[in-house]
Amino acid sequence: MTEVTGTPVLPPTRAEYCVIACAEAWRDAGEILASPMGVIPSLGARLARLTFAPDLLLTDGEAMLVRPDGTVEGWLPYRQHLALVTGGRRHVMMGASQIDRFGNQNISCIGDWERPRRQLLGVRGAPVNTLNNPTSYWIPRHSRRVFVEKVDMVCGVGHDHAGGARYHRIPRVVSDLGVFDFATPDRTMRLASLHPGVTPAQVGEATAFALTVPDAVPPTREPTAEELRLIREVLDPQNTRAREVGT
Repeated sequence: MTEVTGTPVLPPTRAEYCVIACAEAWRDAGEILASPMGVIPSLGARLARLTFAPDLLLTDGEAMLVRPDGTVEGWLPYRQHLALVTGGRRHVMMGASQIDRFGNQNISCIGDWERPRRQLLGVRGAPVNTLNNPTSYWIPRHSRRVFVEKVDMVCGVGHDHAGGARYHRIPRVVSDLGVFDFATPDRTMRLASLHPGVTPAQVGEATAFALTVPDAVPPTREPTAEELRLIREVLDPQNTRAREVGT
């Protein structure tokens, strides 16, 4: 990959492919509130806003709407925030300590609820997020401890527990190995794309349940030269993305 000037450009890193994969969650989203949680999802949302999703609303997580550089462009009253959250006009990308084949997410505890082996964040807003607006997930370390057969506690609601909720949708799960969706007849997780250098076998070994794997799995979309410039020079010149995915 080269710049228009012919200056050589370093190949995209795994972290940069993850940024692109997260950005794609907001493609063609229109004027909705993007609520990314984590460095790479935040970079993805801001990149989407600067390129193919100019109508996105970005928030500082409190009461302001912000531009991709963080400067304030508007005020978001709490009542309006709730209207966006509960009316399908928001797309949040959360993390997951555990996630299963149906997209159920756990961020509360590991082990039995009565006596957990490990206490985590707590349920927080996960049920409201997942039942009332599209929710994707970002998982920086794909492993069998995270991609589990059954979550220890349902916080974010998966397809088998949604009960036909009007705005329930899980567009994608992005990990450091690839991208996953639920485009299967039983709404279970499917391998949608692989990051460069990753094989379906590696993903299978790192997943505790049987994924749906198409005969031909496409690669995750490569960033353009302009997207790489924005990531490296404008959005994240300090390379904080490497702290979440170091390769």
